[in-house]
Amino acid sequence: MDLLIDRIKDDMKASMKGGDKARLGVIRLILAAIKQVEVDERIVLDNERIIMVLDKMLKQRRESIRQFSEAGRDDLVAIEEAEIPVIQDFLPQALTETEIDLMVKDAVAESGAESIKDMGKVMALLKVKMQGRADMSVVSNKIKASLAG
Repeated sequence: MDLLIDRIKDDMKASMKGGDKARLGVIRLILAAIKQVEVDERIVLDNERIIMVLDKMLKQRRESIRQFSEAGRDDLVAIEEAEIPVIQDFLPQALTETEIDLMVKDAVAESGAESIKDMGKVMALLKVKMQGRADMSVVSNKIKASLAG
């Protein structure tokens, strides 16, 4: 199985050779985040953990965009929005809206969830399947709507 870290490093080299400074900067941020987790936990990350790191980076970017928008800092919003596609390049293919809806429906049925109190059971089933492939805040809202309706 190809290691995601190798793909990221190869892309960094290509960005250096191609002179794509913006992409190179984001890739360096990705590698720094991965290295930070490896140093903190004294392990070498596998693809699954790297996807978790990338997913966390995406979540941070989305939150930053929201906060910068509220503060009227369009310059910073543009920077964060430009970083998102680079990070997404290393994540698995994103799920479509229809696929997310279907997976939520199946997980609700599988877990036997009947109310909002059971939301944790549904999230636990979906988090593993959707990590890095869907915005979990959107998934959370879909689960709430499903359990409330």
